[in-house]
Amino acid sequence: MQEIRKYVRENKQRFLDELFDLLRFPSVSADPKYKEEMSKTAEFVAEKLKAAGAENVEICPTAGYPIVYGEKIVDRSMPSVLVYGHYDVQPPDPLDLWKTPPFEPTVRDEKIFARGACDDKGQFYMHIKAFELMMQTDTLPCNVKFMIEGEEEVGSANLGTFVSQNKERLKADVVLISDTSMISLEHPSLETGLRGLSYVEVEVTGPNRDLHSGVYGGAVANPVTVLAKLIASMHDEDNHITIPGFYDNVLELSSKEREELNKAPYDETEYKKDLEVSELWGEKGYSTLERTGTRPTLEVNGIWGGYIGEGAKTVLPSKAFAKISMRLVPNQSSEEITRLFQNHFENIAPKSVKVKVSPHHGGEPVVTPTDSIAYKAAQKAILESFGKEPIPTRGGGSIPIVALFEKELGIKTVLMGFGLDSDNLHSPNEKFDIANFYKGIETIPLFHKYFAELSK
Repeated sequence: MQEIRKYVRENKQRFLDELFDLLRFPSVSADPKYKEEMSKTAEFVAEKLKAAGAENVEICPTAGYPIVYGEKIVDRSMPSVLVYGHYDVQPPDPLDLWKTPPFEPTVRDEKIFARGACDDKGQFYMHIKAFELMMQTDTLPCNVKFMIEGEEEVGSANLGTFVSQNKERLKADVVLISDTSMISLEHPSLETGLRGLSYVEVEVTGPNRDLHSGVYGGAVANPVTVLAKLIASMHDEDNHITIPGFYDNVLELSSKEREELNKAPYDETEYKKDLEVSELWGEKGYSTLERTGTRPTLEVNGIWGGYIGEGAKTVLPSKAFAKISMRLVPNQSSEEITRLFQNHFENIAPKSVKVKVSPHHGGEPVVTPTDSIAYKAAQKAILESFGKEPIPTRGGGSIPIVALFEKELGIKTVLMGFGLDSDNLHSPNEKFDIANFYKGIETIPLFHKYFAELSK
């Protein structure tokens, strides 16, 4: 451990400078105007993998954005760890809410502020630096393979094809991912499950053109009003989702599981203070920790229609739109939930409008085993690095490829994240604590050490 900390201490500024260079690339996969920047980011990642000591580094083309692959095979008889991450980031909008430019990393209060700082550039870059550390100190105890993709934020549409076509190259004993969070440095944790996702866009059309709200108002259905009513009807007075069949396959936690989950440190007063809300909201009968990790949800991610410019324009709009995401839990299927949503939305729409539901992407919920060699290795690594046993938690987010890896490669995943729930992922002023960045680089080599030892 002393050798690890010594190497990190001697290279702290260089590690940070390199991360800043990576964060300056506006690698937004959702917007085609950033296509060239996406390619430059992939090239940067490939260069850093080579510099760290990886071999057979390749920028692998896909039908979308490329996947960066690299490996270091110490001995074919040794266990192999497949490290996954993604170099694409969420759009930075709304720009006016950023205190500093999203692609000019800035340090405030020992935190790095930039789009992608935590999700996932800062976190996957910890693995490259930890790998460099093991190579430079001659302590790499197992084979390591890297697969860093560029389409996670838009559903990883081409990753499945790549994985199925490269099963031999990607063959490993475990997938290691740092794209999740922990409770805090004082309370380290390991996520043992992730929710799935169904993401759709809805369109409501009324008249064939925008109308004068004085001439036609009161005679023609307003699509914005109708859409608002449809969305509001998706939850009942107890905040349960009203889509028929939505909960049919939900895997309920046992009383013991719920009890264990709620042992995780949680301060509701601080939670509300951080978000500047006076009251929390959610499904009746469940705690906040249960609602955010083990219960399915339906949220509106964006809604628009009509005139939203400066000043006033008395218009009755022709169309209204919304983007809606549903987080899913074990035994729910993203394809089935998308179908149920579409049928329900179409059935409850009044005849005064036409509706259209367009599925975007989805992913399946997963639960990772806590009795595996890999999970135990992560526990031992965190115990040595932090001096505390990690608390098992359930993650509220989605990483669709975890289920894909299990299906295509037949291997489980360890979710060893070092971000925080308060890191403003997908929001303005995304951040990553510098202390967490360095702590990740210190802890990851210990995972490899214990995974190799326990695999013997």
